[in-house]
Parts: sequence; structure tokens; C-alpha cells
Amino acid sequence: MDRKHIRRQLIEDEGSVPHAYLDSLGYWTIGVGRLIDGDKGGRLREDEIEYLLDNDIDDVVSHIISEYPWFGDLDDVRQGVIVNMTFNLGKLGFSRFKLLHAACARHDWEDAAREMLDSRWATQVGSRAIRLSEEMRTGGNDGNE
Repeated sequence: MDRKHIRRQLIEDEGSVPHAYLDSLGYWTIGVGRLIDGDKGGRLREDEIEYLLDNDIDDVVSHIISEYPWFGDLDDVRQGVIVNMTFNLGKLGFSRFKLLHAACARHDWEDAAREMLDSRWATQVGSRAIRLSEEMRTGGNDGNE
């Protein structure tokens, strides 16, 4: 079997779309004709979900490193908080937390945690914000790694 030939044909026949779309029958699809519409039995395998997540984390971390010089000075737990927030808020959304950035740069963890909780984001994500602000404040987590 000539896998390269099959790949070329499928890309030509199906197209290659870098986002979710409705196919000609109205089913949610991604990539090269990959059915993901749960109502029609489509899905991602666990290894595919983990692969996508790892790529997304790498993208977020690269962005944070390039934009926030203080990030490298944080311990692992607080770096994890920043990655989690940026993943959730998006790059632009996280960029708006200017007072949090300043608190992190000066290692003022009480102020950083307060800035996290004093936001619309905190009301939107509820317990996530409480957990992450506590990790920011203490530099510790609950050990569920």
C-alpha cells in the first residue's frame, strides 16, 4: 500500500481544513474529513486529545516566555497557574491582567492572588479561580499532578 499516494488523494478529495466545519451532510468534521460529530459516532481518541493538548500547552508557554520576562523567575506551581490562566483566557485575555503581571514581577503573591480573584474571570470560572489564586498565593498545590 502506498500511504503517501493515499494521503495525497484524500487531501485532494476531502480537503484539509484547520478548524471544525460542517461537511456536505451537515456533520461536524475537522482536518481531512475527520468526523467528530458525536451524534454520528465521531470522536477523538485519547492519544489525539493528549497530543493536541500538549501542542496547545507548548504554544501557550512559548508565548508567555516571549511576552513576560518575569515568568522564568517563578516556581513551577506559579508558572502552572499562569499557563492555566493563559490557556483559559487566551493570550489577549491574559494580557489584560496588568496588575497581576506587576504583582508577579515583584513576587507579591498576596497581591497577585487578590488580582486574580478581583476579576470578571474569577466570577466566570468559580472554583478554578479560587484554586489557582491559592496556588499563586502559597506556591503549593494539592498534589494532584
